[in-house]
Amino acid sequence: MPYYVYIMTDEFNSVLYTGVTNDLIRRVYEHKNELLKGFTKRYRATKLVYYEALEDARTSIEREKQIKAGSRKKKIELIKSMNPQWRDLYKDLVQF
Repeated sequence: MPYYVYIMTDEFNSVLYTGVTNDLIRRVYEHKNELLKGFTKRYRATKLVYYEALEDARTSIEREKQIKAGSRKKKIELIKSMNPQWRDLYKDLVQF
């Protein structure tokens, strides 16, 4: 079962939240619908701008820590490497 490290932002791309989950679609849905208390709800970080799939929970948590420890500049470079327009990638994961 893959695990995912992901980055969420707000509509202005001003805040960045890094998280880890084993169900990316469910977790992003929870963020988008403000079902989770905390940072993403407080700052309305509801746009998925980056994610990567990893093999297991341990590797994912290590990668999450690595990304969180990096500077904002590094996170922006990471996002731009996958998503230069900062589109909401959630739309690519689900069929409406």
